[in-house]
Amino acid sequence: MTQRAYVALGSNLGDPLATVQAAFAALRDLPQTRLAAASSLYRSAPVGLKNQPDFINAVAALDTRLEAEALLDALFAIEARFGRRRDYHHAPRTLDLDLLLYGDETRATPRLVLPHPRMHERAFVLLPLVEIAPDAVIPGHGPAAALTERVREQKLAKLAIIPASPTETVER
Repeated sequence: MTQRAYVALGSNLGDPLATVQAAFAALRDLPQTRLAAASSLYRSAPVGLKNQPDFINAVAALDTRLEAEALLDALFAIEARFGRRRDYHHAPRTLDLDLLLYGDETRATPRLVLPHPRMHERAFVLLPLVEIAPDAVIPGHGPAAALTERVREQKLAKLAIIPASPTETVER
């Protein structure tokens, strides 16, 4: 069965613009998955450790037949291909791919928490999510669009750059 999943993309090392655009292409190539929508690109200040470059962020909508854990593994594999290291919490990164929502599923295991914790508190997740899914609902928190008012003080700049366009992916 196909599930709609949402993935947050972020980068602040190397060439973040090129990295996020290339990450959309990598998502498009996932097996049993179709990139259904790609948000605009946004620039945001880092959360946590402030002495690092700004991030480029976006959100992708995926229609996938992969189970949530298999999708998470695929996201981690893409991060690794882009040189992602997990040296410490809130560290700068070449690429960060977070599984935000997987259908309306909720779960909390050591490996995977759905919906993604704190997504409802982050403008750099909510605004691109609402852009591509205005009716998205975050289980336990309500409509994503209604939550954007709570994060309006967070600085976020929409970039005048067109992200990779979604296209059909050949099933593998």
